[in-house]
Amino acid sequence: MIKLSLGMKGSEPLTILCVGAHSDDIEIGCGGSLLHFRQMYPKLKFHWVVFSATGIRELEARKAADLFAAGCEKEIVLKDYRDGFLPQRGGEVKDVFEEMKSHVSPDVIFTHWSGDAHQDHRLISELTWNTYRNHLILEYEIPKYDGDMGRPSVFVPLVAPLPDQKVSYLLEAFETQRAKPWFDRELFMGLMRIRGMESNSPSGYAEAFHCRKLVVQ
Repeated sequence: MIKLSLGMKGSEPLTILCVGAHSDDIEIGCGGSLLHFRQMYPKLKFHWVVFSATGIRELEARKAADLFAAGCEKEIVLKDYRDGFLPQRGGEVKDVFEEMKSHVSPDVIFTHWSGDAHQDHRLISELTWNTYRNHLILEYEIPKYDGDMGRPSVFVPLVAPLPDQKVSYLLEAFETQRAKPWFDRELFMGLMRIRGMESNSPSGYAEAFHCRKLVVQ
């Protein structure tokens, strides 16, 4: 496996932009990697943006951000767009990205995969690329009924106890989702185990991402 690492910017924190269509997307898609970054880099700043987080789901999103980004500088932006209807509000969603671009220039961006079967996820991926054309963008995967799992090419190995910590935080933060038959420890651990096997992770666990463009310096 070819290994790359991110360099630090002197005394400046490493800035990570996390974008999700719904509460729990960021945490499912890249929660383990965020914990890995916390472990590896002494200074981190998170920009955490969720487009559909209303009612109890807003409270869950805030709790999750506090868990996954604990001890780090962070800015949390939660919007109240209707779940499943983001494409119908595309102009307004793009305005949010344009406003974000004016003050956030991250080192790494985590967003949805462009090949995701969910229409909200695809729109967020498209607008991330429209907005940030000269940044490192990693597109995460969300397991779902549609069976749209792809063949990602970038892997983040997760050492113990990060895989268990990720799942524990998911179950702790998103109480409203526990009744769903797919929202359980076995599924989340199973996907990380598959990606760990594919990347020959020493721990056996990893998260995986799609990357369209990467410049090696």
